[in-house]
Amino acid sequence: MSRFLFVVPPLVGHINPTVGVGAELAARGHQVAWAGMPDAVRPLVGDGGTVFACGGPRLGEGGALRPPDVRGPGALKFLWERFLGPLAEEMTSGVRAAVAEFRPDVLVADQQTVAGGLTAELLGVRWATSATTSAEFAGALDGMPKVDAWLEGLLDDLRHRMGDPAGTADPRFSPHLVLAFTTEELAGRPVRAHDRIRFVGPSIAHRPATCDFPWDWLDPARPSVLVTLGTANAEAGTRFLAECRAAVRGRTDRLQAVITDPAGSLGPPTADDKDVLVLPYVPQLPLLERADAVVCHAGHNTVCESLWHGVPLVVAPIRDDQPVVAAQVVDAGAAVRVRFGRVTASKLGDALDAVLWEPGYRAAAERVGASFRAAGGAAAAAIHLERLAAGADEAPPTPEVTK
Repeated sequence: MSRFLFVVPPLVGHINPTVGVGAELAARGHQVAWAGMPDAVRPLVGDGGTVFACGGPRLGEGGALRPPDVRGPGALKFLWERFLGPLAEEMTSGVRAAVAEFRPDVLVADQQTVAGGLTAELLGVRWATSATTSAEFAGALDGMPKVDAWLEGLLDDLRHRMGDPAGTADPRFSPHLVLAFTTEELAGRPVRAHDRIRFVGPSIAHRPATCDFPWDWLDPARPSVLVTLGTANAEAGTRFLAECRAAVRGRTDRLQAVITDPAGSLGPPTADDKDVLVLPYVPQLPLLERADAVVCHAGHNTVCESLWHGVPLVVAPIRDDQPVVAAQVVDAGAAVRVRFGRVTASKLGDALDAVLWEPGYRAAAERVGASFRAAGGAAAAAIHLERLAAGADEAPPTPEVTK
């Protein structure tokens, strides 16, 4: 039996993949724990999960409240200076305390939670990277050498203040193992850390119920559309969600839609909303089993969960890795891309019509979904982590997993 400690940020899309892997490891007889902000981690891992408390900012609050018009390299700089950098500083003491108490054989650090990698390197703990997006090893910073150099300088400063100044490993890429929760069918061939990356596909597993849903509202005779911008983009999404609602209102003879609106920006329902259900939160995985299309911000987690279920998408990237992920899913033939800040209800309606009624989009989504299932998901990730715990210097190719 081995011990595995997952170090995660307060971001749902980064925690969820570890939940499935943790459950798989526990089913194999291992001990599993998480280090992170309890109010973000506990609802997702359940009351039975072991969570070591860490401090840190929340994206979208206080100093991490990013202006909606900050995009491109400016958004990346803001993300690291105002959120990921402070997150590393505030989590480090909690991660060290978790390592001292739990004594993990392997520490699994989220790619953007560099306190995990820096702590593992400092304390001599074998570690793996949990990569919930492929943007950074898919060459997202290619052609931007100044941005790349700036980020390397920031990471080097964090290492000198919180890690081993003599260390050499990039805290975003473990020298032992990088678990990529996608496949080359979607992400393409990696250009960084390719010798350590193992494509395991999405980690899809049962999650504790966090909200109710009126399942009887869904009409099986009409296609269903899910509209979601994730949990970190609520304040920026008011105009976009309003255009989405207008687009589906004009198509209620052909479809019905569920819109997630965590900020309540759309206000109370009106008589025009009898075929549009607006809720603050939804049980995404069960709903995707019944969805025929998804409109989203191209967040990696939502895209991969949709494709896992063979559901085509309309993607409207906002910032960070989302333009990269949007390009991947469009190149795969499984999505139509629209402009988040400028799209109209008419354009959104046309995009929805395409992914719903032109069969090529669903066929492409199902093809990528098949690659996800073949990769093995949480079970394959667990096998790689077991091998790392057993002392393997390099993880072998993804193993065959019994379906």
